[in-house]
Amino acid sequence: MKQRHQDIRDAVAQLCSQYPGEYWREKDREQAYPTEFVRALTEAGFLSCLIPEEYGGSGLGMSEATAVMEEIQASGCNGGACHAQMYTMGTVLRHGSEEQKRMLLPGISSGELRLQAFGVTEPTSGTDTSRIRTTATREGDTYRINGQKVWTSRIAHSDFMLLLARTAPRDAGEKPHHGMSVFLVDIREAQGNGLTIKPLRAMVNHATTEVFFDDLIIPASSLVGEEGKGFRYILDGMNAERILISAECIGDARWFIDKATNYANERKVFDRLIGQNQGIQFPIARCYAEMQAAALMVERAADMFDSGENCGAEANMAKLLAADASWKAADMCLQTHGGFGFAEEYDVERKFRETRLYQIAPISTNLILSFIAEHVLGLPRSF
Repeated sequence: MKQRHQDIRDAVAQLCSQYPGEYWREKDREQAYPTEFVRALTEAGFLSCLIPEEYGGSGLGMSEATAVMEEIQASGCNGGACHAQMYTMGTVLRHGSEEQKRMLLPGISSGELRLQAFGVTEPTSGTDTSRIRTTATREGDTYRINGQKVWTSRIAHSDFMLLLARTAPRDAGEKPHHGMSVFLVDIREAQGNGLTIKPLRAMVNHATTEVFFDDLIIPASSLVGEEGKGFRYILDGMNAERILISAECIGDARWFIDKATNYANERKVFDRLIGQNQGIQFPIARCYAEMQAAALMVERAADMFDSGENCGAEANMAKLLAADASWKAADMCLQTHGGFGFAEEYDVERKFRETRLYQIAPISTNLILSFIAEHVLGLPRSF
């Protein structure tokens, strides 16, 4: 199938060719951040493609951004190390003050500043965001922050973070999601002054952490938009996040399918290529068909996003179908390789672990099904 934005894809693939499997294996072993790779993407302008030209970015659309992320994954690299920089800034772009935009966006575009961390999830709330306990209390020209976040990835490699905190109790508004606000926190000033970061080792190398706020004082000017409307603000960014990560899943699926196809065309067992066996052929072919179908859904969601249409359902369905396609392709690829699939040098086991994440994050597939059931099909709310 002909792919859109081939010039962008070719440029990304060329850049990624400089970071082969051994580079990622080493980072994975050491749980290290791929600083060199992120710097190269930044210098090439790929991470600022969604930032308007007036703030130093490329001013491109979601369609182009998905091409970037898909090619990163299809090349065997891991966009999870930096994908948040592409969509997290959207909250500031859409809802921040002009002063906040001028302070932040040009620096992100040039690589001088990084905004890759988003503090939302908490140990006791999980995906029920309305139950977060982190509070921001107004005290004159400042806010006092207290609480804890978990699974806050890349904060140790960011200069700023977006933080969702309660500025009013859960039962004070008309709805449970009211009374939450978004803040732009300068990590450089906060760390050691009320902000503590604790690394959290996990199955996947995403530089993730736990974050603790103990009477952290930030200026009132850190508030993004209006107080109490933070949940609506982060919802705006979730469609972008889901579409971009859907594209990553398509890239993963492409990598697994290519890897399995190449191996099946070379590996001989019982004096015949294993690719001759329909038991090998059919799973690869099915994964290819499912990947292509999911890719069309991602394209549709990106086009709707770029045209300003309400794309909540499409973004969710793209995430569901693409994540399923990548996970099925991962399982197929591992099965095709047999025991060698578990060997580090083939990169299958690393990519297998990485793509499994997207069944859970940034939103569980079960919650997407609940969304479709309730908001698209009109079935009763189940929780």
